[in-house]
Amino acid sequence: MTFTEFMKLNSLLQNCLVFPSLLLILSALTNASDIQKSKESLGQQLFFDPILSLSKTQSCATCHDPNAAFVDKRTNKSLTAGSLGHDGKSLGDRNTPSPAYANQTPAFHINSIGEYIGGMFWDGREADLKGQAGGPPLNPVEMAMPSKAAILERLKVDKKYAESFKKIYGEQIFESAEQVYEAIKESIAAFENTAFFSPFDSKYDRYLSGAYTLSKQEELGMTLFFSQQFTNCSECHLLNKRPLSENETFSDYRYHNIGVPENILLRQLNKSPKGFIDVGLLGNSAVTDEKHRGKFKTPSLRNVAITSPYMHNGVFQELKTVIAFYNQYNSKSPKNKINPETGVSWDKPEVVENIALSHLKKGSALNEQRIDALVAFLKLLTDKRYE
Repeated sequence: MTFTEFMKLNSLLQNCLVFPSLLLILSALTNASDIQKSKESLGQQLFFDPILSLSKTQSCATCHDPNAAFVDKRTNKSLTAGSLGHDGKSLGDRNTPSPAYANQTPAFHINSIGEYIGGMFWDGREADLKGQAGGPPLNPVEMAMPSKAAILERLKVDKKYAESFKKIYGEQIFESAEQVYEAIKESIAAFENTAFFSPFDSKYDRYLSGAYTLSKQEELGMTLFFSQQFTNCSECHLLNKRPLSENETFSDYRYHNIGVPENILLRQLNKSPKGFIDVGLLGNSAVTDEKHRGKFKTPSLRNVAITSPYMHNGVFQELKTVIAFYNQYNSKSPKNKINPETGVSWDKPEVVENIALSHLKKGSALNEQRIDALVAFLKLLTDKRYE
């Protein structure tokens, strides 16, 4: 309902002296909508503003660039998968995840059969977008702000933020650093919940609406992707559990160890301690069972063709390599035991326990034509603005 329409309805109801409670409801809904839009606007400002980093050089958008499907393309990804911190030297240990379509991720929880599902980051350590937004500003390797109090002091002397925070959250907001930080998290999450991050307008979406015709190669790739006989991709990369569903994110957000090798070069560059192992889900403070060691959340495949490098540690550069990596579990050919990027055998898994062989070995060996067809299908999942 537009403002003009609301005012006409308001006048009609007042003149007729009927439904006074409806007036109150409509007024409350309008106020709530205005407040939500204000939070989204504030969140957008904060997302692109380096004010939340110690050196005022790094914003959320620095590592989550909207022009690059919300991933970090600053550094040479053939050398590093982790993102540089605000100081230009600190380097993370995991591949920067994209917040695109993250607003479709379920909150971190355990399902009826004891599987962990959802949450933010590769290990689900934050339940939702609001929790995730609170991580980077205080992370010493990322934005490195020393405290919530320091963030409060920085924001309250900035005229535009002082006015915005008080207008949305009340005149008393700057009396508490904790309240300010909650407001920051809430507003950034509000922005990330907008369609800007999840437009669902790729060629695949247009195909579902009848506005795009698949090529023969794309059609073969789609058939292979949804087939449980040939690839079993849809075992983990379907949320709605039925092919050709609208608003599909291509992840069920469960956690698996698929035998990804260590990114040795990244570890050398970020000077990780010798022998360090990323235990994935087990590193989440809410998870204690060793059977979850080495498991990572299944990522969405939206924009996957343009968000290299791949896997939680960015160990693979090409999308075709990822499919070849999965193919090795079902192929007996010596050729498929070789990593095409290195020319030597696939490196051993970083975590050798708990590898999901029951899922990985459900498919069939793929020839070159079928691998190329799968790549062609995955390219269909690229948002329209990146085509």
